Amino acid sequence: MVESTKTTDRPLRIGTRRSNLAVVQAEGIRASLQKIAPDRTFEIETLHTLGDKDKSTALYEFGAKSLWTSELEEKLNSGEIDVVVHCLKDMLTTLPDSCDLAPIPLRDDPRDALIVKAGLPYTSLQTLPEGAVVGTSSVRRSAQLRRLYPHLRFANLRGNVETRLAKVDHPKSEYTCMVMSAAGLERIGLKHRINQYMGSKDGGILHAVGQGALGLEIRKGDSEILALVSNLADRWSTLACLAERALMRTLEGGCSVPIGAETEWVDRAQSLLRITAIVVSLDGSQSVQDSMDVIVQTDEEASALGQELAARLVKGGAGDILKSIITSRPSKD
Repeated sequence: MVESTKTTDRPLRIGTRRSNLAVVQAEGIRASLQKIAPDRTFEIETLHTLGDKDKSTALYEFGAKSLWTSELEEKLNSGEIDVVVHCLKDMLTTLPDSCDLAPIPLRDDPRDALIVKAGLPYTSLQTLPEGAVVGTSSVRRSAQLRRLYPHLRFANLRGNVETRLAKVDHPKSEYTCMVMSAAGLERIGLKHRINQYMGSKDGGILHAVGQGALGLEIRKGDSEILALVSNLADRWSTLACLAERALMRTLEGGCSVPIGAETEWVDRAQSLLRITAIVVSLDGSQSVQDSMDVIVQTDEEASALGQELAARLVKGGAGDILKSIITSRPSKD
């Protein structure tokens, strides 16, 4: 176990990716920590990760999410930074042995959002015409949308939020619209560009595991940092996200696998959590969906719920769908 490092005499260093969204998220965490520890100094250090450097390769071809996190984890383990702020959905569900996920802050809107090219009259997925091109790098999104809207077309769209918006809005681009995290748009002041929110009750698709939440990654055994960042924890968000991550971990999925999830506190007084998940084939032709309502009061109960729902999905045929997806994934030289 790594011994905690006394940091009160030096700035606490917050690491994150270099995109505008990542920096805004890190600045929010810094502001919250500053209120908790007004006598401390906090600094933000940014880094270009592999996922930031390669903006053309489809995420499907990377096969795993470590492209967003591994370089930051190296700096965390070396002591160059003290905590890393990630989008929780970008974090592997199994972290390196040297790292831990701290309790999770209050989650923002976890839903996906539709953004239509500037100047076009469409207001929802239902109003898009035959052959309309939806920009997304997520096979989870495209698979679920192919299932519900087979008349639409899908094209890879990579880059930070501003880059993707510019590509969609360009008059000569093929994109009619794009789909991305609602929370990401809202955090950088672009909520006004959202034409439709797309949860199961409105747009018909389930979001990514952990979407809308921030993950604070720390060194294992660093009790001082853990005690500090735990002040930001939200119990309901933490339990819901732990259930989702256990679901994903049990299914052995990654960002390249079409697994959608959704959690809802049906009754907080009773700690009754509903978790719904879907596994969809890449072409949208096959899917398995299931839901459970269970009383969840501890981290262990949250993880057990995710594992149980994953087992039910596999029993229902999800394992065959995932196996087919994984074996057909393009190999990387």
